Amino acid sequence: MNADLAEVLRPVKHVLIDFDGPICSVFAGLPAPEVAQRLRAALFSDGEQASTSWGSEADPLALLRRISIERPDLVGMADAALTRLEEEAVQLARPTPGGEAVLRSCIDSGRTVWLVSNNASSAIRAYLNAHGLSGQVTGVFGRIPGDPASMKPSPRLLLDAMNSTGSVPAECVFIGDAVRDIEAGDAAGVSTIGYANKPGKDTSLAAAGAVAVVGSMKVIVEALV
Repeated sequence: MNADLAEVLRPVKHVLIDFDGPICSVFAGLPAPEVAQRLRAALFSDGEQASTSWGSEADPLALLRRISIERPDLVGMADAALTRLEEEAVQLARPTPGGEAVLRSCIDSGRTVWLVSNNASSAIRAYLNAHGLSGQVTGVFGRIPGDPASMKPSPRLLLDAMNSTGSVPAECVFIGDAVRDIEAGDAAGVSTIGYANKPGKDTSLAAAGAVAVVGSMKVIVEALV
């Protein structure tokens, strides 16, 4: 057990967790670059795609954010198209080792779990249903449809989750695998645990302000007592 991590978790009543990374790899079976390409194809003809600066964007969520800034007239259509692609992707998503165990351990230790993610809520719920995990999660806060500005590093989704629990930041912790998660947690006043699922992430997550960094979700299971 990581004693420091156990100390961080001891006063926590509500565990907020990012979805893509800590729970599963959303685009493991339907790769993110393909999703981005299909999103572009749903919005533009080949000629229009060639005339934009978006052709090299391989991250579909980053692409959605760029569309919202540069073509706000298309953001509703783009968000809906990406949501459908995410719902397809989660059917092929790869579960993160220890991710499901964290959900169960939270419940067993008397804590509630809230998923807070830049992914679409409907896609998250589809994954939970497919894996029999819906009963382990109290609530889901995906990006607000048609409003990519709600995505992390904005604290909005975290604040919405805390408001729904009637909790204060000191009663919560947020687990995420990206610097934007740590930044969102900081902006919301919530302590964050970084999940370093790739080489080098431990350094960047710690530098961003994570109170603890783990290389495996199983470490969190051991600390949830």
